[in-house]
Amino acid sequence: MRKLLISIPVLFTFIMMIYSCQSADQVTQDLYYVSGRDYYIKYCQNCHGAKGEGLGALAPPLTDTVFLKENRNKLACFIKNGMSEPITIHGKKYEEKMPDFQTLGNIDIAKIVVYITNSFGNKQGMYPLEQANEDLKKCK
Repeated sequence: MRKLLISIPVLFTFIMMIYSCQSADQVTQDLYYVSGRDYYIKYCQNCHGAKGEGLGALAPPLTDTVFLKENRNKLACFIKNGMSEPITIHGKKYEEKMPDFQTLGNIDIAKIVVYITNSFGNKQGMYPLEQANEDLKKCK
């Protein structure tokens, strides 16, 4: 009985260690996500809200997974250069200008994109720095 009582916690600990192991890619995505959250709070939350709900008619919500998926390759440009063209989200038109964040590095923008595209009901996975660099080269 004593061996059983000792081996159950040891076995449980071993199982939890195996279960908690993540791939290197998942660890990288998690690091981007956490850092992206901090940048989001500092630069984006004031307009887009703590829960990505937006700000009335001024700033669109970030809860529209369709818009974010269809424009994923443009998100870095929107963040870096701002946005002045109207967009429609959830059937509502938004025409206010989004400010640019020229001071942010490409890595910081990639982290914000990871956070936005994996929060607020979105689950789009990793957005690596290399992809941000490529997308930013294509900005208009």
